[in-house]
Amino acid sequence: MKIIKEEVLSSELKESLLQLWNNEYPTSLNHEAIHDFDLYLKSLSNEKHYFLIDDENKIKAWAFTFLRENEVWFAIIIDSQIQGRGKGSLLIKELKKSNDNLNGWVIDHENEIKNNATPYKSLLLFYVKNGFTVCSEIRMENEKISAVKINWKR
Repeated sequence: MKIIKEEVLSSELKESLLQLWNNEYPTSLNHEAIHDFDLYLKSLSNEKHYFLIDDENKIKAWAFTFLRENEVWFAIIIDSQIQGRGKGSLLIKELKKSNDNLNGWVIDHENEIKNNATPYKSLLLFYVKNGFTVCSEIRMENEKISAVKINWKR
């Protein structure tokens, strides 16, 4: 597997990413159509995309960074078929190479369900293991998500 970095996403790439997003994130965060997903992507600024590509040139993981309120934020989505094999940590290391500070939201409970009706597992311990600090006083609470802020500093 190899990591590829892109700043511009093709329509074909967006279709693959939407499928990965909807398969791996909780249903409450799903995008109904490519148009909705595109609106989300267009709301980001200064984004950089990192793809973990397998030997058949299929995207197995996607990480991206973007600017929000003068801070670098990130998100990572790993295909469930390769979770638990160090690929998420590999992508985190790649993001850390070009950033001194990373911020993210992480669901810190086990109450969410994915499209395939399986539970969405919290990744809080994964991020702590990868050097992130939990900012327990900063939360996002709305109809789509209940999450805590995490931060990493060089």
